[in-house]
Amino acid sequence: MSSDPAALDALRAVESELNKRWPETKIEPSLDRIRALTHVLGDPQHSYPVIHITGTNGKTSTSRMVDALLTRIGLRTGRYTSPHLQLATERISVDGEPISPERYVEVYRDVEPYLSLVDGQQDVPLSKFEVLTGMAFAAFADAPVEAAIVEVGLGGAWDATNVADGRIAVVTPIGVDHVEYLGPDVEGIAREKAGIIKPGSVAILAEQTNEVARILIERATEVDAMVARQGLEFGVLDQAVAVGGQVLKLQGLGGVYDEVFLPLHGAHQASNASLALAAVEAFFGAGKDQPLDVEAVREAFASVTSPGRLERVRSAPTVLVDAAHNPHGAAALAAALRDEFGFRKLVAVVGVMDDKDAAGILAALEPVVAEIVVTSNSSPRAMDADTLGDLAMEVFGEERVFVQPSLADAVEEAVMRTEEDDEEGVVSGGGVIVTGSVVTAGEARALFGKEPS
Repeated sequence: MSSDPAALDALRAVESELNKRWPETKIEPSLDRIRALTHVLGDPQHSYPVIHITGTNGKTSTSRMVDALLTRIGLRTGRYTSPHLQLATERISVDGEPISPERYVEVYRDVEPYLSLVDGQQDVPLSKFEVLTGMAFAAFADAPVEAAIVEVGLGGAWDATNVADGRIAVVTPIGVDHVEYLGPDVEGIAREKAGIIKPGSVAILAEQTNEVARILIERATEVDAMVARQGLEFGVLDQAVAVGGQVLKLQGLGGVYDEVFLPLHGAHQASNASLALAAVEAFFGAGKDQPLDVEAVREAFASVTSPGRLERVRSAPTVLVDAAHNPHGAAALAAALRDEFGFRKLVAVVGVMDDKDAAGILAALEPVVAEIVVTSNSSPRAMDADTLGDLAMEVFGEERVFVQPSLADAVEEAVMRTEEDDEEGVVSGGGVIVTGSVVTAGEARALFGKEPS
């Protein structure tokens, strides 16, 4: 990341301009605006093959794994993910690294003259996310990249990214989230997300509930897409906890890949790895007689990072940061904490958004957490710490809940609580997990001096 103050000032100025537009939390379902923008930009999204990724959880980690695999095999890649943890430049990556603040500003200024033109032709002006999507597509064409990994922002069929025709459509596990936009019906959510499966594409499907799987298969059949299903055509054959991550044996579309070290924690990350592997195999047309080079696969996965996903930001006591922001993600986090970490005492610091299922997140964490310090982050959408505290007391009981409105104070209190002596005067083997929101995770990373990545 550039440390040039002038470049960061210019970046902040661009973000200020973008923030005058509809935020990502305000949506008018239509592809008309983004199609108009990409059209005047010369439809850059059609100048490279796309791996398109949707689902409720695991999209960003899967995207980063796909990027690592394609890069190791020798392709120049572009990656578009959202939201960002700390800096907007994280959303648009080329060659596996976020573009610089200077380049981000340059891309925005390149597309800026076309924005008012499109705005004037539409009933609703372009949203911030639509502009960012146009910027990513243009940046990838300018690079130029040989493959783009594009993560859906929200939903699928009417998400701005869906103007790209993904050769490969990856669907991570689908659950209930973003109820205010997608509704509370998981089948309706699945139909919306199935919209990224395009005619003639290959659909790489994570293990799903029966009703979700049926909807995805129906969509694939309707558009004559090939299908590969996790747990049937590919999957995780074996997973063993290792220092700094896990060692996997993966069944791919092209064969078995063993002794694959993944420096990430949790069964959910093993599942993401198998999805990423199958997606890249399908991209290259790998089959039983044409597997990927196993050494390349091992090297790629060993290089994977996923900031803010069970990321260690401090030792003694251990402080971990995780961006889980819905009950499904919190349950995966809880399972990883239970299965892969031997904390004698674990204290959670939790800050959530007001529009999220806070009670569901808290309930998922409760079995693995001794105490909880509830807090708030800097987002205007953040739930008030006292309100979250009331919810936490219903789940944890009053004696296990502590309220600290400031995230920094909340982390300090949690660390102190892990270091308290037990009844025998022995210092606890404690840990802290900071979670509940992408914003909370990003601000916690910054507290511990972690750079955007």
